Amino acid sequence: MVQDKKIEKLENSAVKLTVTIPVDEVQSKYDELVKKYSKDAQIKGFRKGKVPRNILERKFGDAFRAETLQDLLESGIGEAIEDIDEKPLPYARPTLVDEDLELDPSAELTFSVTYDVFPEVELGEYTGLELTEPQVKITKKDEDRDIEELRQQNALVIDKEDGTVATGDLVTMNYEEVDENDDPVDGTRREDFEFTVGEGHNLYHIDTEVVGMQADEPKVIEKEFPEDFEHEELAGEKKRIRVTVTRIRQRDLPDLDDEFAQDISDEFESLDDLRKDVRSKLEKNAKDRVRRQKIDQLMTQVVEGSTVAVPATMVDTELDQSWQNLAQQYRVTSEQLDQLLQMQGKTRDEIFEEWRPAAVERITRSLLVQKMIENEEIEVSEEDAEEEIRADAAERSADPDQIIEYYKSQGMLNYVQQEVAERRMFDKVLDESKVKKGEKIAYVDLLGEND
Repeated sequence: MVQDKKIEKLENSAVKLTVTIPVDEVQSKYDELVKKYSKDAQIKGFRKGKVPRNILERKFGDAFRAETLQDLLESGIGEAIEDIDEKPLPYARPTLVDEDLELDPSAELTFSVTYDVFPEVELGEYTGLELTEPQVKITKKDEDRDIEELRQQNALVIDKEDGTVATGDLVTMNYEEVDENDDPVDGTRREDFEFTVGEGHNLYHIDTEVVGMQADEPKVIEKEFPEDFEHEELAGEKKRIRVTVTRIRQRDLPDLDDEFAQDISDEFESLDDLRKDVRSKLEKNAKDRVRRQKIDQLMTQVVEGSTVAVPATMVDTELDQSWQNLAQQYRVTSEQLDQLLQMQGKTRDEIFEEWRPAAVERITRSLLVQKMIENEEIEVSEEDAEEEIRADAAERSADPDQIIEYYKSQGMLNYVQQEVAERRMFDKVLDESKVKKGEKIAYVDLLGEND
């Protein structure tokens, strides 16, 4: 059907496909359509199926031409794309260049569409690059901090006898904003809100103000919030909040002894065993984080030395996925998330513009990583992926067969294969890199740099 086709490369991995369909094909398709409709056409003064063609065309000609044009566009694009390498991305719909295109049944049809294709990746140098490895120092203080967290997690929460709020207490309270006359502001009341005093996990950050309060004691707190306050709806505002503490509880921490270690896990017989395990996990976490830092340094250099024209369709798809993930995180629908943003004076388009540079960076890195895997000829079989799952399940005392079956049923085994391929590739490339010792850094600072 297609008489001629031509591909023109555009910016950002887009192409323009121009297709020509010969006049005899155009006329044939048009005639077929008119014939099909003439069988059932009913016009006053004529029997069904006996309406003369010229009468039909006079009355329905525009519709006939429009439908024939649509059929020719779809079939012409489909046939042309089958024989070319520049195929559209799965989520890239070809767009007609001339939106006002009209069909002349007695002439050949030439039209153009644009669409995004998989980008060409010009990979720069990625082996033998210079990287800096920070020297992480893990101290007894780091061990103590993690052990203290375990104590907090295993503490008994009991009602406080003296009934006075102190830092570290778990408080339940009712609150609402009030005006200058102490009348409540509609829509601001919250009941049975729980938070740990001193952690700042409350909207108004009133930790300091509730210290010393008694149970069932009402108090009006006046606060002026800075312009850069983390909650935009309060930034630069003055608020009066009426608070009533309804319950005060405290944590009864276990003694730091062998019994505490045994309660944490049957694997530990003594507190020293627990401390060794904590130390081992800190060292492993530090090693993993340093590795991620080196990979980030490596990929920053690779991106700078490579050329990737990321297509707009890829970016839009990435942004849409990030939006859906954010909605899931807040446990709302996409439409409800739109409404929440509108309350803050923002739109989805504005958020997408803020996210766009990071989305382009993620896609660029992903494409380059895949190219590096191909260059290193790294292949990971399904058996390799299953071994990875079994090793991970053994560490977590989980049933590997059940996990493998789930991954297979959900079509997710390829994700594990990709993770293994990336790890093997980076293992090889990092071994070939020129790594020099960096400055000494505290463990807690390493955590901050990676967060």
